[in-house]
Amino acid sequence: MSDKLTIGLIRASLPSYFPEKYDVWSRADSALSVLCEQESAELFVASSIPMNARDTQQALDECAAAGADFILLLHGGFTMGDVARTIAAAPVKAGFWSVPEPVRTGDVQLNNFVSLNMSMSIARLVRDLKQHPVQWYHGAPESDALISRLRTTIKALSAQKQLAQARIGVIGGLAMTFYNMEVSTNALKLKLGVEVAHHDMHELTNRMDAIDQNRATRELDLIKRAATVSGVSDEQMMLQSKAVLAMQDISTENNYAALAVSDWPALQEYPGFHPGAAFSWLEEQYQLPVASEGDVLGAVTQLVAKSISGRVGYLLDMTEPDLDTGQLLMWHGGGGPLYYADDDGARWINHPMIGRGTEQGPIYGAIADFVFRDGPVSVFRIARDGSALFQMNSVIAGRDPSGFTGCRGWLEAFSMQGVSLTLEDTVNTVMAHGLEHHFVLVPGDVSSVLAEFGAWSAMQTFGPRLAKPYLCAEDFSQG
Repeated sequence: MSDKLTIGLIRASLPSYFPEKYDVWSRADSALSVLCEQESAELFVASSIPMNARDTQQALDECAAAGADFILLLHGGFTMGDVARTIAAAPVKAGFWSVPEPVRTGDVQLNNFVSLNMSMSIARLVRDLKQHPVQWYHGAPESDALISRLRTTIKALSAQKQLAQARIGVIGGLAMTFYNMEVSTNALKLKLGVEVAHHDMHELTNRMDAIDQNRATRELDLIKRAATVSGVSDEQMMLQSKAVLAMQDISTENNYAALAVSDWPALQEYPGFHPGAAFSWLEEQYQLPVASEGDVLGAVTQLVAKSISGRVGYLLDMTEPDLDTGQLLMWHGGGGPLYYADDDGARWINHPMIGRGTEQGPIYGAIADFVFRDGPVSVFRIARDGSALFQMNSVIAGRDPSGFTGCRGWLEAFSMQGVSLTLEDTVNTVMAHGLEHHFVLVPGDVSSVLAEFGAWSAMQTFGPRLAKPYLCAEDFSQG
């Protein structure tokens, strides 16, 4: 199976010279070819132009043989209902497309929007569109709006395909007490195709002990060049380097797309450190998402973030809501790649909490310390064993003081599904849905792709729950 998403284009019309007269076929092929190249997808064009169920099934079989993941039915002219019904009844992801009329007076030339309308209504009759949706598109191949909508579909389906092929390695299991992060790996496999495999913590520590010293030194040099070391001992930094290499080896040998690691308390007992800086470096240098505390769904969310945005996101807690100013501090004292640091850059520092209050103080482990750049961001999480999606949009706005030590930023201007929310609304939404406390943040607005990803995956979309000055039972009874 190809790692790339493959679009299978089926061109359909009653016998007519109009699609050729107006170059519908060639313009569509050209536009889709360019788009697929831009999005690292592949295009396959079925050879025939079907007019009945038998011809359509042959076109579907041809696309299946080519490995098509998504069938795009192009109504080049009026298309018989047999064609749409055969595609809609097939176990394939599908979209229906029509192009505008070339002239808007005199005799109708293509009459294909009416056909699109008919096709979509037929689809409703022969498939469960909530579980297996069909997307519709209307626009000329040269239309920026059409290409944007098709691009959203390709990004969403690519993320879904990558998840279905993904393996996640869990090292050390779920961190103690985090019952809210428990996940059924069987349900996750059934729903999204993600495979989860487990490794004992001793495998990681034994591998760290066995890392070649020269190899560890070379890696540590790279780590030190990426950010200033501030107060961390050489011994602790070397442990970070060995942890990076050990986790990278585990990932490479087992073809893992992401890791979920129980970063405490076992690693503080032996070898006596916290691997936060190692997590950051794996995400920054190797594009390997690492979810702390054994958070499997956090790792799944990271994989979606990476597919959609092209970079590993930030696994964060909603740490401090300032209800007086309407700003929310999102923070984590563990990992996080370095690329979204503001102009002050990042430092490697001692983990601020491990050892705190002891005679020696916080000298174990290392984390990346930096503040996010200002700008729009998306925050989301896959929940409920992979069956639900929470997402919101916000803006990072600089604030002095900048928040707790670690990777962090203050957020404001919250919205969900185009609806503006107060901070109280946002917090109430999280609490009412009982969402886990790890969320992934990525720069920019990826809400459209996320929403379509959720739709293709038949996920429940968590909607806003507006704050009220009283307990509202309905907030907790709507999913």
